[in-house]
Amino acid sequence: MNPQLIIEGLTLFVVFIFSTTLHEAGHAFAALKLGDPTAYEGGQVSLNPWPHIRREPWGMVIVPILYFALTQNGIIGWASAPYDPHWAHRYPKRAAVMAAAGPAMNLLLAILAGLLIRFGAANLIPGAMRVVGALFLMNLLLFVFNLLPLPPLDGSAILPIFMSDAWADRYRSVIHQPIFSMVSFLVAWNVFPYIYDPIQTAAVRLLMAGM
Repeated sequence: MNPQLIIEGLTLFVVFIFSTTLHEAGHAFAALKLGDPTAYEGGQVSLNPWPHIRREPWGMVIVPILYFALTQNGIIGWASAPYDPHWAHRYPKRAAVMAAAGPAMNLLLAILAGLLIRFGAANLIPGAMRVVGALFLMNLLLFVFNLLPLPPLDGSAILPIFMSDAWADRYRSVIHQPIFSMVSFLVAWNVFPYIYDPIQTAAVRLLMAGM
């Protein structure tokens, strides 16, 4: 790989680690405040990436690096925060709020990065625009992707907010079947580009309007 590609890969990797750390810390913090200290006891109510990497070394380090090295086209990976399933079963609405906290962090990061770009602050430091641009696009992608209502994505766990407790309980028992996760990943892989591409185009046009 040439030096330019190495810089691109390192930029994407750092942005990915930062973004997924805040995503999972959002889940962990929300769970703690809502009565489940499981992730807190695992050290994941933290902006330190190490507790998150220690939990998912393949998803946060190995697969992202291998994917970029092999494809030289972006990064894929995953992370997770532990929670008490008995707590989630007892309080489905609280579990739904916990699920929403992760994508909310990505939306916040995308907005902050967009403001830095929009008002020119990202140009004040040489090379910062590359990082801030990657931060905007990656967090927009993570926000939209995780809102897909497909298990095990966060969007599927947010839906109980709009259900009665009885229906939320039935719903959770169904979506936690392993077959649903496998089917969902296949659906998401094939459908997501059709959902995300127009959203990204609209977001970039809005961000750059008049600039």
